[in-house]
Amino acid sequence: MTSDAIRVTTLPSGLTVVTETMDRMETVSFGAYVASGTRNEDAAQNGVSHFLEHMAFKGTERRNAAEIAEAVENVGGHINAYTAREQTAYYVKMLKEDLALGADIIGDILTHSTFAPEEVERERGVILQEIGQANDTPDDIIFDHFQEAAYPSQPMGRPVLGTEDIIRNMRGADIQAYMRRHYAAGNVVVAAAGALEHDRVVDLVARHFADLPAEMPPPLEPGTYGGGEFREERDLDQVHIVLGFPSVSYSDPDYYPVLLLSGLLGGGMSSRLFQEIREKRGLVYSVYSFTAPYLETGLFGIYAGTGEAEAAELVPATLAELHRVQIDANEAELRRAKAQVKASLLMSMESTGSRCEQLSRQIQIFGRIVPSAETVAKLEAVTVADIRRAASRVFRGVPTLAAMGPAASVPSLSDITLRLAA
Repeated sequence: MTSDAIRVTTLPSGLTVVTETMDRMETVSFGAYVASGTRNEDAAQNGVSHFLEHMAFKGTERRNAAEIAEAVENVGGHINAYTAREQTAYYVKMLKEDLALGADIIGDILTHSTFAPEEVERERGVILQEIGQANDTPDDIIFDHFQEAAYPSQPMGRPVLGTEDIIRNMRGADIQAYMRRHYAAGNVVVAAAGALEHDRVVDLVARHFADLPAEMPPPLEPGTYGGGEFREERDLDQVHIVLGFPSVSYSDPDYYPVLLLSGLLGGGMSSRLFQEIREKRGLVYSVYSFTAPYLETGLFGIYAGTGEAEAAELVPATLAELHRVQIDANEAELRRAKAQVKASLLMSMESTGSRCEQLSRQIQIFGRIVPSAETVAKLEAVTVADIRRAASRVFRGVPTLAAMGPAASVPSLSDITLRLAA
């Protein structure tokens, strides 16, 4: 037990159930969060996590695909899923009186999916269309290329969707074997938030998730940042650029300074990059920074989309801001970044779906629920000196560059490295 509203129970199988009671709600969100994603895949099965996520909705021993969708939508509910690098999630949002149905459906698709051959073939075509759509969306696919350049020749660098060749040859038996190996009870957190009673949720989970495998999956291959360059000339109106650096994991002492660094550097219209690159110079429509922490590694990145003529000025101007923030980050912009991060955190706590995701990830990453007051205190404790130190740590790392479009005028990675060292 962690508080009056948040409770945690670990079943004898090893499956963890966490709930947050939100009495004023009329709805409840319920999800199963599996600590398995793209980084758990072998090279020959890249994309299997995502393929499995799709297949989970395509029929069980008790329901076909249409019946799964109809059961949820007949009561006005919503069902969805997503695949990430370290997690795959399956969740529903429903009226509070329909919680038992939601638990039944999510438990059913995780324990009794049938993987009918005709459904595998049908969904294969859907995923190939999804890959094609991503490839046709440069401001989307550029992040896959960036990830692969940052983590070359390893699971952490592979695309979530997989590749066309692998997906074309993936068999239903491969997907089922992956599910049996990775969807173990001890590798799953079931989270629920909203109008609920914890003990009732535990009873529902014990009943509907009883058939999850017991044996835990093999250990992860550690992610090893390499850094590198990807460049593809395409006939596009814009060149899409992602510049990144090795950064911190969730457990690193600099996690909160780096999070706030991203906010003040490129986190909104008042950020340094937006003001300098867009407002003062007019070089871009979109520019922002982001952090991507993982269990034992992490990335810090900056995205910009710009015209061919502006690209040559954009990168040096961005690098100049990376130098400046190490020297003159100030209290006013730190206060603004803290306000933005705190507001985002506290606003997300008003969403039952967001709370499920947060609670599950906290257990999977830290082994406990992190009180919001603790998070706010750690944010408030960050000083200007911490921001400057974190910036010096991150921006002196080996860079990664991904560029797509009319990219001839984008400086090379070696030139960027020299400029950073100057």
